[in-house]
Amino acid sequence: MLEERLNEDMKASLKAGKHDRLSTLRMLRSQILLEKKKDISITMLPDADAIRCFQAYAKKLKDSIVEYEKLGRTEEVAKLRGELGVVEEYLPAALSEGECREIVKSAVSELGATSMKDLGKVMKEVTGRVQGRADGKLLSELVRAALS
Repeated sequence: MLEERLNEDMKASLKAGKHDRLSTLRMLRSQILLEKKKDISITMLPDADAIRCFQAYAKKLKDSIVEYEKLGRTEEVAKLRGELGVVEEYLPAALSEGECREIVKSAVSELGATSMKDLGKVMKEVTGRVQGRADGKLLSELVRAALS
């Protein structure tokens, strides 16, 4: 499970003296603990929920990188990119734009979608198929292009 892997990686980073990596892993651990607080009966967070937490954290990091780049703060950008690299180790491999196009194309044909009125149905189907392995903005653009 992902949570066990995270704990083992934290121990290894602590022993190796990799403090920057350890800090990021601790942040991921806190994201898991916050999610587990929502339902106290959970002892181990399912991988799908852990991935969703990590994706949300990665999105925050990406947004922060964009803001710091606008401000010209290169040290912070470098630090955040390092953190993002650690977080991405725990995320499933992202789908390419071509793979996303194929998924959108098949979903549109299977649902018989023909107009923008079907946008919601198609988006629901597509997001279910990609399971967080693609950017929602990209998916939305591809679905809109396929329906127009």
